[in-house]
Amino acid sequence: MAATASDGKPVPVPAAPGAPVRAAAAPTALRHRLAELRGPSAVPHPMDARALAALAANPGCRRRALLDGAGVDKGALARALGTPAPFGQSQFAHQRGNTFEARVKADRGALLMRLLHERLADGSAAPDPDTTATPDLTAAGLQGRTARTALALREATAAGRWALLDHPMVSLDVAGSPAFLEPDAVVVHPDGSWTVIEIKSFPMVDGAADPAKVGAAARQSAVYALALERVAAHLGEVTEGPEGKEDGVPARVRHEVLLVCPKDFSNLPTAELVDVRKQLAVTRRQLGRLTRIEEIAAALPEGTTFDLRLTEDGRTPTRPVEELTAAVEAVDAAYAPECLSTCELALHCRARARATGAVESLGRGVRGELGGLTTVEAVLTAALEGGDDPAPTGDPAVDTLRRAAALRAEALALAPGPAEAVCR
Repeated sequence: MAATASDGKPVPVPAAPGAPVRAAAAPTALRHRLAELRGPSAVPHPMDARALAALAANPGCRRRALLDGAGVDKGALARALGTPAPFGQSQFAHQRGNTFEARVKADRGALLMRLLHERLADGSAAPDPDTTATPDLTAAGLQGRTARTALALREATAAGRWALLDHPMVSLDVAGSPAFLEPDAVVVHPDGSWTVIEIKSFPMVDGAADPAKVGAAARQSAVYALALERVAAHLGEVTEGPEGKEDGVPARVRHEVLLVCPKDFSNLPTAELVDVRKQLAVTRRQLGRLTRIEEIAAALPEGTTFDLRLTEDGRTPTRPVEELTAAVEAVDAAYAPECLSTCELALHCRARARATGAVESLGRGVRGELGGLTTVEAVLTAALEGGDDPAPTGDPAVDTLRRAAALRAEALALAPGPAEAVCR
């Protein structure tokens, strides 16, 4: 029991040496370690939902998990290594997206709420722009905004009416490191459920959008929904329900998100509901597979850092490329061709994979079929050692390669020669 002073206030009691003190010190030690990896003057690069979705799609990449967890700017690191990222959003596209989002949310989100109600078609009362709550989510710092969002969600759920939260802030634990995420919007329904709103600038033509872009938006929205589930679980059942209700209102996140895009090639908004249950399950499972960041950092050689040592203008790196390369290579990567569209370091990792002949450069599917054969040289050796009549080895991958090599040799032997083919 805590001691109390004469004025009734609790008196701090020194903790006995042991686990509690170490547990409290552990997060601080990790933050210091990540700051060392990032560099003393480097500002932490925030991890957004797009990066988190890409990380969940490749949980075996310890390199990306550590760099993202430490807040390292992978784009700047890739440029310093001489392998700049092959993707990015132009300033024009960014401005166009901001203009479209402002139009969608104009008039206290009246158009947005109408689109959501129309797509739901569940018989609920239409939201009234005059009574729809739009709470102020302003607060100091990321933690402050996260706490203010949770309070606003609780109040809106308890009120039992429509509410629109513009750019709320939620957090998610990623391998032991917090990631702060900012959805475009979240709508609270009168029944206490919450819907994630994702606003994109790519068009919906005749009611359909690019499947690849919709899939990426669904994975990103699933990350937001997962973070909101954490808030809902913390709130539980909100007991301060609306007047006339004896029972509390359970806070829950809907598994359908509202994707808002320009209609055809105009700037008029349209929307569709996207079911993200599959993406939610995959993201939850993959994030659970991530090795904790402190374990990855502890395995690094002494003195490892990704500091670029920028000049005073904050733009030009002075760190030798050899040192940066050695630091990056100290962390294992799990390259796959899919990384080219999601990770800034993909070109560097691809070059390294090709230099070592790693089969990962051919794709995850190929890598999975080859079993213990990890290099292209080993694959070719295993395929060609069997000769014209390969005997079974007991290794399914090797036997399949040898049968394929034998069939290829037989087909080439039966094919017409170059001169005969020309005559025909």
